[in-house]
Amino acid sequence: MKTDIEIAQSSKMEPISKIALKLGLKEDDIDFYGKYKCKISLDVTERLKDEKDGKLILVTAINPTPAGEGKSTVTVGLGQALNKINKNAIIALREPSLGPVFGVKGGAAGGGYAQVVPMEDINLHFTGDMHAITAANNLICAAIDNHIHQGNALRIDARRITFKRVMDMNDRALRNTVVSLGGKLNGFPREDGFMITVASEIMAILCLSHDLMDLKEKIGEIVIGYNLDGDPVYARELKVNGAAALLMKEAIKPNLVQTLENTPAIIHGGPFANIAHGCNSIIATQMALKLGDYVVTEAGFGADLGAEKFFDIKCRYGNLKPNCVVLVATIRAIKHHGGITKDKLNESNLLAVQKGIQNLEKQIENVKKFGVPVVVAVNKFITDSAEEVEFVEKFCAERGVKAVLTEVWEKGGEGGVPLANAVVDVIETETSKFNVLYDDKLPLKEKILTITKEVYGGRGVNYTPQAEKQIAELEKLGLDKKPICMAKTQYSLSDNPKLLGKPENFEITVKELRVSNGAGFVVVLTGDIMTMPGLPKVPSAEKIDILPNGEIVGLF
Repeated sequence: MKTDIEIAQSSKMEPISKIALKLGLKEDDIDFYGKYKCKISLDVTERLKDEKDGKLILVTAINPTPAGEGKSTVTVGLGQALNKINKNAIIALREPSLGPVFGVKGGAAGGGYAQVVPMEDINLHFTGDMHAITAANNLICAAIDNHIHQGNALRIDARRITFKRVMDMNDRALRNTVVSLGGKLNGFPREDGFMITVASEIMAILCLSHDLMDLKEKIGEIVIGYNLDGDPVYARELKVNGAAALLMKEAIKPNLVQTLENTPAIIHGGPFANIAHGCNSIIATQMALKLGDYVVTEAGFGADLGAEKFFDIKCRYGNLKPNCVVLVATIRAIKHHGGITKDKLNESNLLAVQKGIQNLEKQIENVKKFGVPVVVAVNKFITDSAEEVEFVEKFCAERGVKAVLTEVWEKGGEGGVPLANAVVDVIETETSKFNVLYDDKLPLKEKILTITKEVYGGRGVNYTPQAEKQIAELEKLGLDKKPICMAKTQYSLSDNPKLLGKPENFEITVKELRVSNGAGFVVVLTGDIMTMPGLPKVPSAEKIDILPNGEIVGLF
């Protein structure tokens, strides 16, 4: 079997102008970035505002496991399969970050015969969006320290600056730093630190903005820290939010590429799925809905994190109404939730499937709480036994849900045709009654408890003294009447990564709250969330290389 990059490099891409034409885009609507990628003008949204929206399909998954679920691969494969059955389908994805590419996780371009291309470009610098976000973020950081150095008219408390510098690379050495060393001319020394670019509030803002002026306003609303009286200091008070928005005037435009089978794919934005909401941009999704009859998008991690935030944050702000959810699972991952270790997952074990399927059952329940019909995609592995697959299909059918064996990694769009038919059938026969889970004007604790009970299946919430103090402060400052963005482990429905399957009767512990005022949500941390990853002992970067003829090797 060829590697992902070998498959991608052997594909026959169409000129991006032809893909754009297929969508009904005009020459003035696109800016070329080489032969096979382009940006789409925001004027398209205005021109097509009265066009009917297509159907929105969200791809999510059970809680992730080391066995892998293949969510991005199914997303790409489903888009290709919908076009195989003569549906006008578009894929809308997040952009990969360089950190995971050179670290251990890999990119976000799908896999096997269900990939977006040019894979190398998408996973590396793409169209420069990540660099623009990095520059805009660090301009604000430079303005903060310069303001303090030049007299500190805003009386910023250097001990309570919450806005950090970023870079798009895994570098643990920069998690905690001290800046402004070297004497009087270099400013006032203080503790600081770096996050990875995709964890930046600027990234979240990009993905929740409606246009460039909205982005500029949202950047201005960022709380960069607090003054000596304990009041919030906003980025607009530094008077650089306009300049930061200027740095992002191209980055706010969605990127158009294609799949291995020439299905159009809009890739834009890539916020972390823990510290942020883990979805591509509202602009890209809304644009795709005007350009296609079916739009396939995805949310990070499992349905308890990614889908919940997609519904309660992105759909709330984007006025989006999803028509169907595809819930991805693998037999291997279900067995892992049933207590089987990674080295034994290739062995047939029906008892483990019967035990681990409770995680899938809970995630089906979670999607249904939002009023959206669901289809289960069983992403096939060669080690799956017919008995195990049959059990999952019957289990889902007994709960009124269609489970479809999906082979897009091996067969591309053809391997997803049964899934595509099932999705279209559900959309045509079941009406989505989408609703958000809570009123964002409710008290913070009430919103947290609602998600804990309804989505995670827990019984209650504990708060550290620090969290209690932060809740009181946010309420006092009027910064609490927003959706909440839960930051917890992706591996469990609980906040304990070791509690697999469907844990019950547990309580979660909220350790800290952070306001992302510009993005428009409050981050609720239930554990130690890593915002600057580190490289593993043998990073992927050691395998990636470029040959004398320009060929890239080792990129997955």
